[in-house]
Amino acid sequence: MTPSIRFLSPSEAAKRLGVSPKALRLYEERGLISPGRTPAGWRAYGPEQMAEASEVVALRRLGLSLAQIARARKGEPESLEPALAAHQAALEARIRELAATLERVQGVRADLIRGMTPASGELARLLNPSATLGVSFELPWPWGGEVFELSDIRPLTYIIGPLGSGKTRLAQRLSETLPDAAFLGPDRLADGGAAARARRDADPALKARVDQVLSWLVDEGAVVSDALLALIVALESDGPAILVIDLVEQGLDQATQEALSAHLRQRARSGARPLFLLTRSTAILDLAAVGPDEAIILCPANHSPPRRVAPYPGVAGYEAVATCLASPEVRARTEGVIAWRPDVA
Repeated sequence: MTPSIRFLSPSEAAKRLGVSPKALRLYEERGLISPGRTPAGWRAYGPEQMAEASEVVALRRLGLSLAQIARARKGEPESLEPALAAHQAALEARIRELAATLERVQGVRADLIRGMTPASGELARLLNPSATLGVSFELPWPWGGEVFELSDIRPLTYIIGPLGSGKTRLAQRLSETLPDAAFLGPDRLADGGAAARARRDADPALKARVDQVLSWLVDEGAVVSDALLALIVALESDGPAILVIDLVEQGLDQATQEALSAHLRQRARSGARPLFLLTRSTAILDLAAVGPDEAIILCPANHSPPRRVAPYPGVAGYEAVATCLASPEVRARTEGVIAWRPDVA
């Protein structure tokens, strides 16, 4: 290792690349990157390794699975075409959105010339169109009727809280109050996934979208199951503009949860419809990987009002969020277990 070249630690490299150290480890496990080693055996990233990792990160942001990236880097260009087509579609959608915003700006300017004042909130919507979706309502029991307000709804919002904190009631109220929203509860598999299969098979366009997503997820290590199928059918169906999903990890093993999490983050970056996810799994909510398109709502154990929590150690609420999460292995081992203290004589 050349002393004059600046080598970065995994955490430094991950920060520069805009990913988590966990993501770099995954890329290494799949043979996509090869970090160097210090004399003491620690991983280190020099210019060559950073260039290699940057290419992988760029391909991930285009929507390629890890298996597709491996094939593309082996000289199989057909792996890139679907991802580039999807990226082009997303860019065209953003162009249409900007064109519509530009038209509204021109309209407001024309009104100003005629001496007309912009309507309340119009300037804020022009400056930040993505922040126009918000909600305000009185909290249900177990809260005391406090008002809950949520503005600047992100594409991906996690709802976290310990047992009995009221997070499911909050989620249900959100789905009732937000315009064109639906609640997807744990009963989504009551029929063994039959409804999801029938819905998919009745619509060729939906089936094509679902099969494409499932193929991507399998490339990422997911195992196709009724639970996964029910989720993907709901996500890909034409329907409510917002989905609120209770216990999103239900019925999914760790590898599938990790693949699903990567897929949902890519959906968020592409501007897909907002999702609210109730979860207690670290495979779904990796606090080290939360990006600008994501938000966390904590329902505290003491039933104080729910609040947004920033994903940074040391900020208010972060430790409470972290203690609500566990790995899929721990969650499976403790499912159905409740705390019990014997009576003290």
